[in-house]
Amino acid sequence: MTFDYDLILVGGGLANGLIAWRLKTLKPHLRLLLLEQGDALGGNHTWSFHDGDLSPAEHRWVAPLVGKHWDHYRVIFPGRKRILHSGYASIFSRDFARVIGATLADQMRLGASVEMVTPTTVTLATGETLQARAVIDGRGARPSPHLALGYQAFLGQEVRLAAPHGLEAPILMDASVEQGEGYRFVYVLPFSADTLLIEDTHYVSLPTHDSSRLRDNIGAYAQAQGWQISAVLREEEGVLPITLAGDFSSFWDAASHQPISGLRAGLFHPTTGYSVPHAVRLADQISAMDSLDAEGLFTLIHTEAQREWRHQGFFRLLNRMLFLAGRPDRRWTVMQRFYGLPEGLIGRFYAGRLKPIDKIRILTGKPPVPLGQAFKAARLFDPNLIR
Repeated sequence: MTFDYDLILVGGGLANGLIAWRLKTLKPHLRLLLLEQGDALGGNHTWSFHDGDLSPAEHRWVAPLVGKHWDHYRVIFPGRKRILHSGYASIFSRDFARVIGATLADQMRLGASVEMVTPTTVTLATGETLQARAVIDGRGARPSPHLALGYQAFLGQEVRLAAPHGLEAPILMDASVEQGEGYRFVYVLPFSADTLLIEDTHYVSLPTHDSSRLRDNIGAYAQAQGWQISAVLREEEGVLPITLAGDFSSFWDAASHQPISGLRAGLFHPTTGYSVPHAVRLADQISAMDSLDAEGLFTLIHTEAQREWRHQGFFRLLNRMLFLAGRPDRRWTVMQRFYGLPEGLIGRFYAGRLKPIDKIRILTGKPPVPLGQAFKAARLFDPNLIR
């Protein structure tokens, strides 16, 4: 059978963009095609990660995409303020689109509306059908009755201020703000002396948010800091899945041997929603394959997702305590206590590489939520599904 392409990637977000870029760099002979429905790769996003999330080799190849790096960051809670001396970096979608788009050139199509995807074909809205040895579907998270989820809903505004803000490093969590229906914090990234990304973030039970209210919250936060916003340069918003529990086998059976990537494959940090480390690792693994075919790709991605699922059971337990135990307006106490732990442990938490002793440290001591509710949250789901 004659194929039009070796690999078609449907969706030009973080995971598929990195896969295409890595393959084009290391195996330029491959016939690739990246299809994106929007008018630019990467959409309108800021992706961030900690230095400890990536290996030195991964840092090197991702470096051209990094728009800003800081040597430390801060967290603020009603009873704790702390500076953590760990590097933190952000990738901006405009740089992502520029760098990867220039590399792929005519091997991508923007404004491509896709009607149907199979492991080896893509049917476009125009009726055109494209054939490939393999197709990876990376069009974002897919609804599933086999996962129990909470959500991280956010809206961020990149703003220019009338005067310098004085921040030298990001504020990853400012939970000193008024709480609400779930854990709420403000996230602040300083880009220059007078520009910031201010993001209002809520951990909530339903995948919805009131954009107008979040914009008002950002304005109120800026005013409380003494910052006068002179212009809103850009706005981004979204809802990220936060995994509480689920049936991994049934979730993947529904994929019907379709290679998938990114959030669609469940490859993200189950508590923070961060996805850069998972996307980088998957791109490296795929680029190391001797041959690209649909079944081989499905097996590789399924194996990686299964390894992560088994590894992340403890994080899902923490998520259930964060979402289900204690009064919603007091759930910030879970994170305040966490940020009192050793800095090395916090770094391993973000990297998803907790040691057994770390898990004991996180769970021992005076619980930040009522003990009975904590036990109820931990046991709410069938433990046979929490592997």
